Amino acid sequence: MPESDIHADGDGVRPDPAASAALVGAFTLWFAQQRWEWSPPVYRLHGYTPGEVEPTTELVLAHKHPDDRDHVAELIARTLRDGEPFSSRHRIIDTAGAEHAVMVVADRLRDDAGALVGTSGYYIDLTDDLDAAEKHLMDERMPEIVEARAVIEQAKGVLMRMYGIGAEQAFRVLAWRSQETNIKLRDIAARVVADLALMPAPPANAVTAFDHLLLTNHTRIDPDAGEQASSR
Repeated sequence: MPESDIHADGDGVRPDPAASAALVGAFTLWFAQQRWEWSPPVYRLHGYTPGEVEPTTELVLAHKHPDDRDHVAELIARTLRDGEPFSSRHRIIDTAGAEHAVMVVADRLRDDAGALVGTSGYYIDLTDDLDAAEKHLMDERMPEIVEARAVIEQAKGVLMRMYGIGAEQAFRVLAWRSQETNIKLRDIAARVVADLALMPAPPANAVTAFDHLLLTNHTRIDPDAGEQASSR
């Protein structure tokens, strides 16, 4: 069966080889051949020009930080054995020796018959600096951001809580999904918020803990902080 007939679970994260978001890039791991595919940003994240090397499991692991390598190797082995998506937060070392904190988010990849054939998703570089390409993307999307700020901020909050990332990284994920799917940023954000209804309900103890935090948060607010900020 041609790979073009393969699709990911859920919203779908089948990588577009032309994806070019600066700090977010797509990958696929095909189970049968244990073959990896990287989009150009993932090559660059590891310090390679696109197509310079053939990504393999050995190469993927060689770039992991020594303190994270065994953990990631175990995750990949579990993915190949049990079909679980390869998702992780760890560090990689590029070819120049620079360290990058990354998050890998993935989904199961199935063929038209429903058989599990791989895992597909994307890398997020968790650095703080926006490069010129990202700034251009933000400028390009700014009218949409102004027009639909509320729903975009809600979606950013969802990603920040679910993935434990910052506001800039959350925006990068939304912008990259918008670019890759050719769907407006505000529509991607609105779908993220709407799809919360499809999520399992949080366990009762989590709701209880949040209730307590909400009802006592006034005790953790510095009343002088707002005055100091407003006087600046």
